[in-house]
Amino acid sequence: MTANGQILLIGFGNMGQALVRGWVGTGRAASGIRVVDPVAASRAVAAKLGVAAHAEIAEVSGHADVVVLAVKPNQLAAVLPTCAGAAAADAVFLSIAAGKTIAQLGAGLPRNAAIVRAMPNTPAAIGKGMTALVANPAVSSAQRALCGDLLAAVGAVAWLDDERHMDAVTAISGSGPAYVFLLIECLEQAAIDLGLDAALAKQLAIATVAGAGEYAAAAGEAAAVLRRRVTSPNGTTQAALNVLMAETGMCELLTRAARAAAQRSRELATV
Repeated sequence: MTANGQILLIGFGNMGQALVRGWVGTGRAASGIRVVDPVAASRAVAAKLGVAAHAEIAEVSGHADVVVLAVKPNQLAAVLPTCAGAAAADAVFLSIAAGKTIAQLGAGLPRNAAIVRAMPNTPAAIGKGMTALVANPAVSSAQRALCGDLLAAVGAVAWLDDERHMDAVTAISGSGPAYVFLLIECLEQAAIDLGLDAALAKQLAIATVAGAGEYAAAAGEAAAVLRRRVTSPNGTTQAALNVLMAETGMCELLTRAARAAAQRSRELATV
């Protein structure tokens, strides 16, 4: 394996495009990246980024050090047997296909293939993603480092010791952006209900959620500490928290939501 690694990216949708932009933006040579996608518009985007693009895997010449599987989960079965032919003998296969386990990936790849399963999330599109990764025993330390670097180009990364935790990761960071978007949506509507115009309601909601997130990341303190610091006894924030922190309030709802998402993740792994 080369130090920089030759990359073959199969699937060039939103996440694939975010990855390539991150790789190129962090100094990885576009000449070392190849893309496969049957959609002409997607290949046109790759060309604008200076990346070679192909409609089919059979068109790819050479052998990649890392094959990134960024196709939809229901497309994996057809892609796996063909992508192995474009991989180097010591290649690592990095999958971001939601719900597909290492065992399921391995069933369509050469025996003892090095496989890393990853779960990125949508903020990767702006370099603010969160990705959890887990590797099978065949993955070398160099391959682990390469896969970590590829995902770090679009945000933070965390390695798991046990693949079973991927369902919880999916429920929290994988699906989590939708929960935050819903919070913004609800704050907007609450502002409108209180008499503010829609434009101002949107500005207040987005800026408040974005700013609070950035502050929490920069402060380095527990969220509970930050919450208490901004809550004056018997003040306006306390009045709101009395509702949100009730027995059937926000914490209970989010816990139930995350459990439902994790359960669905487990179910999808059997499809």
